[in-house]
Amino acid sequence: MKPWKRYLIKDDSDADLTKHDPDETGDFKDKLHAKSELIHQRNRLVELQDVLYAQAKHALLIVLQAMDAGGKDGTIRHIFYGVNPQGCSVTAFKVPTPEELKHDFLWRAHKKTPPLGMIGIFNRSHYEDVLVVRVHQHLSKEELKLRFRAINDFEETLAENGTTILKFYLHISKEEQRRRLQRRLDDPRRRWKFTESDFKERRYWSDYQEAYEDVLLHCSKKHAPWYLIPANRKWFRNVTISQIIVHSLQQLNLKYPQPVLRNPPAFT
Repeated sequence: MKPWKRYLIKDDSDADLTKHDPDETGDFKDKLHAKSELIHQRNRLVELQDVLYAQAKHALLIVLQAMDAGGKDGTIRHIFYGVNPQGCSVTAFKVPTPEELKHDFLWRAHKKTPPLGMIGIFNRSHYEDVLVVRVHQHLSKEELKLRFRAINDFEETLAENGTTILKFYLHISKEEQRRRLQRRLDDPRRRWKFTESDFKERRYWSDYQEAYEDVLLHCSKKHAPWYLIPANRKWFRNVTISQIIVHSLQQLNLKYPQPVLRNPPAFT
């Protein structure tokens, strides 16, 4: 079995966050041990993305969710280093705009899903509507149930139309979040990322943990699996997610298309 398969959410017990150690580093001894593997996976990702783009028969949607300071930006920066930007898009989902609030909650996400040939990365995602909205008590249990069903149907539709979906929850500890937020506040080069909401949302840590457990429990499906990635160690987070992405692309059996030329020209 591939070591990273242990992070796939398969049943109820897998969704219990208290049973997962955010400090875990799997089979890697340290950062140095993982560095060569990450470089290998990144190089392979660049190769596979080129074929994905050329063939244009498949799309890849990557969903990244985490608590504040969980490492979503860093994950994107380290794993997709060197990827051709023509074949990759990143969407950050923030507070819905007035226009978005006039539509169903999935409308803004559907518009940003990747077309065939592309990799689309969601930094936060449509899951915010069953996380933030729930934590701040704007959803009843029945509304939450309906949204889970809508999300599963939405993702199944994408999968049936050629999109491979990979969802990653970056699992950090409350203490690690405190350290990262403090470093962000102390560093003049990173202080701009700090907002007052970081203080306020941290008070809801337990509520968010419960909400994430429900997301993992109800929305990890074969066509759109959730992976719970131990993320206190950034280097382990990066190498593990890169392995999963590369493996998933390899399973698509991607091939360069043949040119359609009845009478190939002779260049002189």
